[in-house]
Amino acid sequence: MSEFGNNDARGAWAVEGHGVDPDIVVENDAAPLVAGKDQQLERAVEVLKELCNERPAKRPQRPAPPVKTPGPR
Repeated sequence: MSEFGNNDARGAWAVEGHGVDPDIVVENDAAPLVAGKDQQLERAVEVLKELCNERPAKRPQRPAPPVKTPGPR
């Protein structure tokens, strides 16, 4: 419990113990959670699959082989 009210750099009240707000809100129903299903994790996997399909990663080009022998002196 805080003893003093704090404000941030913009002058708004800074609530102690408040984390980061989620980008996607997923309500956690207790029944699936008890059954071993993690609704937040499943939604995150869905979003990541969609992003991978929209923006597939490209493999980097292979660099030239290294020179392992000394050059002429």
